[in-house]
Amino acid sequence: MWLLSILSLSLVFLGSCGSKSIAEQDIFERIEETPEIIWGVKNDTRLFGLMNIETREVEGFDIDIARALTKEILGSEGKASFLEVTSKTRIPLIKNGNIDAIIATMTISEERLKQVDFSDVYFEAGQSLLVKKGSPIKGIESLDSSTTVLAVKGSTSALNIREYAPEAKVLELENYAEAFTALQSGQGDAMTTDNAILLGMAEENPDYTLAGDIFTDEPYGIAINKGQKAFLEVVNDALRTIKGNGTYEEIFDKWFPEVNQ
Repeated sequence: MWLLSILSLSLVFLGSCGSKSIAEQDIFERIEETPEIIWGVKNDTRLFGLMNIETREVEGFDIDIARALTKEILGSEGKASFLEVTSKTRIPLIKNGNIDAIIATMTISEERLKQVDFSDVYFEAGQSLLVKKGSPIKGIESLDSSTTVLAVKGSTSALNIREYAPEAKVLELENYAEAFTALQSGQGDAMTTDNAILLGMAEENPDYTLAGDIFTDEPYGIAINKGQKAFLEVVNDALRTIKGNGTYEEIFDKWFPEVNQ
């Protein structure tokens, strides 16, 4: 029995040496044989990736960009598949090989670059201000001691406002919903967080708009697992192509018609 156990373990070990795990497989080689790219996307982020309850399909800027990239890489017969991710699950899913790439409002950062590689920037995200239409606030330079800015407690947005507009009063609320309600009730003159979140609020509440340009730099990139250089290169090539041929601009205008690029 002891010899049989040793033999069985040896066979398992030898078998595992001859095959690669899903995470170790070369994505570029796989998609050449099976023309499908599996994208990790958000299902709960307005304008970027949001589940349409009626059609049961996820829709948004990230989704359309993923489809355009898939078509550019694999041709018209290529398939773009989508798997829901959250901020907590997206890196584990890509490290395990469950998805090929993450396009989910993911900011490129030094900390994340230790775990994954990023494509070139596909969306220039950053902190901005949301105000009621007609507001005298035209951007971060308009904030002074007479203005109150609403932010979420403990957020980097609250810290940034104190740095970029030190004279402005800052009122911190528990979450985005409370902050926006406070803005509607006149408790503050502007609300601040990432422009991606504020764009969604403005789209849902047309009496409100973004004021001025972003005043922090938090660019979004497409995350790809380490060791997938060939796939990363074709994604970057495809991104450059859709930016050059007008496809990117068309998708951008579809989801952000009132934003100047």
